[in-house]
Amino acid sequence: MTGPISPAELERLDDAELADRLKAAATRINVELRKVIVGNDDIIEQALIALFGGGNCLLVGVPGLAKTLLISTLARALDLKFARIQFTPDLMPSDVTGTDVIQDDPATGQRRLTFMPGPVFANVLLADEINRTPPKTQAALLEAMQERRVTVQGRTYDLEPPFFVFATQNPIELEGTYPLPEAQLDRFMLEIVLDYLPEEDEVNVVRSTTSVPLAAVQKVVSRDEILAYQRVVRRVPVADAVTRYAVRLVRHTRPLEGAPDFIRQWVSYGASVRAAQALILGSKARALLQGRSNVTFDDVRALALPVLRHRVLLNFQAQSEKVTTDQLVSRLLAAVPIPKSAL
Repeated sequence: MTGPISPAELERLDDAELADRLKAAATRINVELRKVIVGNDDIIEQALIALFGGGNCLLVGVPGLAKTLLISTLARALDLKFARIQFTPDLMPSDVTGTDVIQDDPATGQRRLTFMPGPVFANVLLADEINRTPPKTQAALLEAMQERRVTVQGRTYDLEPPFFVFATQNPIELEGTYPLPEAQLDRFMLEIVLDYLPEEDEVNVVRSTTSVPLAAVQKVVSRDEILAYQRVVRRVPVADAVTRYAVRLVRHTRPLEGAPDFIRQWVSYGASVRAAQALILGSKARALLQGRSNVTFDDVRALALPVLRHRVLLNFQAQSEKVTTDQLVSRLLAAVPIPKSAL
């Protein structure tokens, strides 16, 4: 159940067997992460949901909360190509996507343009401090994040699946930063917020990092397995009532007629249809991670914050009253009832 498996064997497994292997793979990844990461159970679960759901992920937190360490450790536990970009104000789009360079052809002796792929041509891309680079460079990731391809000098290059962007962002150092445009934020399946650890966990971090070197992280899940698990996640059935509840939550974030009063009062723009897609796809992955083959309303509610917090644009009144998107989404969960027929 937990050993390596060939692509041919994966093809022969039915959905129930793949679901069992997915849960076992998540356990193995968790074991490797725990060699380095202390606490943050919810954060790790959400990162695994993005992994098996095939979505991009934005991690937001103050410095020193192991955002970069979490992503790089997760990448080391996967048998995938990993690349990291440290975003800086002088970073150019070609530093992300790659560019054409002139090279001599040894056979003909002539010079020709050859495309040199950039770091985006990886399976797991760590975009560190993504908001520290200008919009022109940020936009270089838009096509890759959505269409899984890159266009350079009019030519399109496909990215090898699976492809994930895990980005980090510091919410307190605003000098020299460039806020991500809403179109790019919408391409992140989840926004995961990291906070300070409880005291006991922080003590364990200090102990483990100031003693003997940490154990090496092993590669425990292959590329073919991840692709198979992503396919089985999409095949998880969802009751119509659960889908409608997710769509209703998203629709109620929009300040239109029929929305709650506090939404019309505080929101400039609500979430797009991508939010409902992320809620359902993430809920499917969460169900399998917990050993279930059915999606519940609790799955949708558990993912409402990481799915919606970066997709709802507050207006000036909300900002002046110091209303946060987390507070608004929590209030929305209380305002939108679960369908009575499902209770």
